[in-house]
Amino acid sequence: MAELKTKPTTQPAEEFLNTVEPEWKRKDSFELLKIFKEITGKEPVMWGTSIVGFGMYHYKSERSTQEGDWPLTGFSPRKQNLTLYVLSNGLDKSDFVGLGKFKTSVSCLYINKLADVNVEVLKKLITKSYEHHKKTLLPKN
Repeated sequence: MAELKTKPTTQPAEEFLNTVEPEWKRKDSFELLKIFKEITGKEPVMWGTSIVGFGMYHYKSERSTQEGDWPLTGFSPRKQNLTLYVLSNGLDKSDFVGLGKFKTSVSCLYINKLADVNVEVLKKLITKSYEHHKKTLLPKN
């Protein structure tokens, strides 16, 4: 089995975010950091070189031999957009009503900048996704 490249690191998230360019994306990233910390109650952990993650779960693929750890939620200030790792089976189309300008894929929400979205709707979406992930991905004790 191939070793996963994206793993938790000891680099402080703030240190990474201070390197984000341009300035408006750095400011948006620090605002997202604040939002995710508030919603999750967790401290951020850098995953690889560019993902700011909150919480963690262990996964094992049913279709392959791949398994590993991954953040329950998080974001990454990518060159093209702000990528939020918040989508799952716990959300439906109604959760996006009023959000603003965005794109999605299987597990990501893409926004160009925070000014393009309604931050209150975004907070509700992140909260619902995070709570769903906690219930469905974390082991029951």
